[in-house]
Amino acid sequence: MVAQTILIIDDDVAVRTSLELGLKQAGFHALSVSSPEEALPAIKAQPIDLIIMDMNFSVDTSGEEGLKLLKDIKKDSPGIPVILITAWASIQLAVEGMKSGAADFISKPWDNDHLLRSVNTALAISSSRKTTGRAKLERKKLDSQYDLKNLVGENPEFLAVLDTICKISVTDASVLIIGESGTGKELIAEAIHNNSHRKNQPFVKVNLGGIASTLFESEMFGHKKGAFTDAKHDRMGRFEMADKGSIFLDEIGDLSLNNQVKMLRVLQDRKFEVLGSSETKSVDVRVISATNRDLSEMVAGSDFREDLFYRINLISVKIPALNERIDDIPLLVNHFLNNLRINYKRPELTVTRNALEWLKNLPWPGNIRELKNLIERSVLVTNKNSLDVDDFAKHYQAYRQRPAAGSLPPVGSATLDDMEISLIEQALKFHSNNISKAAKSLGLSRSALYRRMEKYGLDK
Repeated sequence: MVAQTILIIDDDVAVRTSLELGLKQAGFHALSVSSPEEALPAIKAQPIDLIIMDMNFSVDTSGEEGLKLLKDIKKDSPGIPVILITAWASIQLAVEGMKSGAADFISKPWDNDHLLRSVNTALAISSSRKTTGRAKLERKKLDSQYDLKNLVGENPEFLAVLDTICKISVTDASVLIIGESGTGKELIAEAIHNNSHRKNQPFVKVNLGGIASTLFESEMFGHKKGAFTDAKHDRMGRFEMADKGSIFLDEIGDLSLNNQVKMLRVLQDRKFEVLGSSETKSVDVRVISATNRDLSEMVAGSDFREDLFYRINLISVKIPALNERIDDIPLLVNHFLNNLRINYKRPELTVTRNALEWLKNLPWPGNIRELKNLIERSVLVTNKNSLDVDDFAKHYQAYRQRPAAGSLPPVGSATLDDMEISLIEQALKFHSNNISKAAKSLGLSRSALYRRMEKYGLDK
């Protein structure tokens, strides 16, 4: 196999020599130049598979020369991935580079293993984009090559999502999953992990919205006994638990600005300190994030750090809402029924064609989670084996018809789920959507309230 060629652009001879040596040892063909004037002719002279470049050169410490070179490279050779290598002091410049088309940025001094993972990831993504054709995607073909057993659907938009996650699963790229509550972001994250080379290693899930800001460091990085008043013993953090595997950062848009800074460092360098210890630990972990919020809008409003956004958003996957893939509703209904047939030992359960058509015409603001809850609620309450429109309609109406503020639905007109939903909504309204206060008034922890909100597809 012919070695892939990597071009290094840096005015520091020590950096060039070190990078060349490391890349050659890893099996790449490496060559280097010291200035933008040499770079473009070198790119035109021979095929280049990837570029590693600094943004600051001896004649220009502002980074503008490097930024112009990057833009020229992406204009003339848009298919060549570019990795920026930069000091922490110029991270904002690296973010500008990501906006201009860079594949990733690595901070100096770099870790060789981290750099090589970034190189291999960028090359793999570049290769997958080149081989992506216009042929019609087929679910059977995807299933024959990948483990997608928990992801149900054949809608073209959904198949495009599956095709993307299958291609990127083999890389170590950071992935941002975007979608409304209840669309199945966690299942997508699991599929990415299960089809990666890390599949036999831990998959650690973290609901960032359910972690109190003051407990963030302890939860994510762990603590030593005595680090704070209630630290009765050593505790391993989530990142350390996920070492060699994947970590799923759900609802990353709920992270406070203060904790975003702490998150950025571990995502950038894969290093952290346990609370109460000065020892720096390294971790090898693939990062998958998810949100139902518009992070771009949050960045514009200074509610989310731009550098963190580009760090988690190397690849983004947007999951269509259920009302955008209504042709998948019969498949989803059958999937849920199959589980219920087994769990409740009711093998004769079916849904009429009229009921399926009726379900397809509902708005589904709670997406797949709402559909699943409606199917299960209807099956549990009725003794019939064949469920028709009426069997679903009465439970759907009870679910949708909310009581006026200060009141609850009368006993007998709603299920316990309906009563719980009403209480949660009233508490959130009374406390102006303050999760901590609403949880306290309900006698719940923040994480317990978030779990219930997720269960019912409620958005604060």
